[in-house]
This record gives sequence, structure tokens and C-alpha cells, in this order.
Amino acid sequence: MKNRLAGNVALFLTALIWGLGFVAQRAGMEFIGPFTFNAVRSFLGALSLIPLILWVKYSKPDKRTEKRKFVQRVGLARAGISCGIALFIAMSIQQYCMQFVGAGKAGFITALYIIFVPIFSIFMGSKIAKRVIFSVFLSVVGLYLLCFHPDGGYSIYDLWLLIGAIFYGVHILVVDNYSKVHPIKASCVQFLVVGILSLIPMYLMESPTWTSLVECRVPLLYAGFLACGVAYTLQMFGQKHTFPVLASLILCLESVFAVIGGALILGEVLNMREIIGCVLMISAFIIANTKVEQRF
Repeated sequence: MKNRLAGNVALFLTALIWGLGFVAQRAGMEFIGPFTFNAVRSFLGALSLIPLILWVKYSKPDKRTEKRKFVQRVGLARAGISCGIALFIAMSIQQYCMQFVGAGKAGFITALYIIFVPIFSIFMGSKIAKRVIFSVFLSVVGLYLLCFHPDGGYSIYDLWLLIGAIFYGVHILVVDNYSKVHPIKASCVQFLVVGILSLIPMYLMESPTWTSLVECRVPLLYAGFLACGVAYTLQMFGQKHTFPVLASLILCLESVFAVIGGALILGEVLNMREIIGCVLMISAFIIANTKVEQRF
């Protein structure tokens, strides 16, 4: 129970950092292209984790056998590459579409991974409690009220964002599948994979300059060190001690924090529709956590 509480708190902090980081993602598009942004922030995220990895490595004697080390390295490589590929696809679609879709609509469609995670989990043979299913429904209604404005119209980028949401759901399940590997090391490897894969479309489609990177330094530093290095590592740690469906419920609170951050930092005003959406999503989070069962 104690580890599960710590895991849920870690996921809650992840949602907070991601929510406030949505502003950084939007701001970054004013200076550089989406693939350049993802490549740089991913490498920054991996770089930020190296000191922690070295500290863990040299803080105590390594008593593992060579065979054990080899097995763990293979598992780490599989986890990092698998998580990295899923995350690369999801991040690329989201960041590219944010050039053409409003932040509110993008936030709503992306957060629909909250639906795909339990659907995928059911097909994978997991049992989901009725209260969690109700919480998912309540969260989707809350997300709609919070983020989606029908008068904004529809475009092909809405469909691409939906595909991106599917891959965010896949990423959550892949992370859960490799929950036994070291979270900090796995997070570092996945960011290296995302960064390397992002370099390909960056060089083919964009022409970044050193000046543009310097001008984008604040959004990149936040997205790299906090939203990537800290938040995704917290996600891996959190999912190590909780269930993927509950994790998706907690992580979708990033939309709430994005709206609250906009109100506090940017001076944006919440209307009654958005306030009700926030209340519904927070209620869903509370309902999902009122009773912890052995299986979700």
C-alpha cells in the first residue's frame, strides 16, 4: 500500500509537470520546428539523467554476477527501445499537430488515451473494476468540458492527434510491461531513442539554426529537463507500483493543471464549463483511488 501511494504521488507530480509544460511546447513552435524541438528536448532529458545513473552506480558496491548484468542490460535495451519507439510516434504526432490545432482541442484529443488504455487492457486479459470504468467515463466528460470547443471546427489534424493518443496509451502499457527494469536507466535510453529517431525528420524537413535554438532555450530547458528528464522518470517509477488504467486516470490530470497553470501564470480566465470539467476530472481521480483492489 505504501509503495502504491508513492507511485500515485509520482504520477500526480508527472501530470503537474506535463500540464504546466504544455505552455512550453506551444511557445517552442515560435522558434523551431516540432522535430527539432523533440530531438533537443529528448537529448536534454537523457543528459539530465546521467548524473543520477552515475550516482546510483557508484553509491554502493555492485555485487551482480556477469550473467546477471548481461540479462539486465538486455532487458534494459528492450525496454528503452520499445518505450522510445512508442513515445517517438506519440510525441511527434502531438508536437507537429500543435502547429495547426488549438491547445484546448489538442489537449482533449491527446488525453483520450484514458479510453484506449482500459480497452487495450481488457483485450490483454486484465480485469477492470466497475468504479474505474465509471471514473474513465467521468474523466472523458470532464475533459470534453475542460478542453474541447465544438465551434473550433474539425480538420485532418484532429484524426492525427487521435492516432497520437493511441500511441500514448500504447506507451503506458509498454512501460507497465517493463516495470521491473531500472526506471531511471530505462527513461534515459528511451529519450536517446526518441532523440535519435527525431533527427531523421528534423534533417529532412527542417533547417534549425543555433540562433533559433538559443531563442527557444527556456521552452527547451523546461521540456527537456523537467517534462522529459524528471516527469517521464517519475512516470516509470509510478507505474512500477500501480496499475496502467489507474496510471492513465492520474496522468490525464495534466489537462486540469494546464488550464489552472494558464489561469495562474498567463492570467487566463476559467468559465463555468471549464470549472465543471476540472471538478469532474478531480472527482474521477478520487473515486478511482477510494478503494484499491488487487486487480483493475
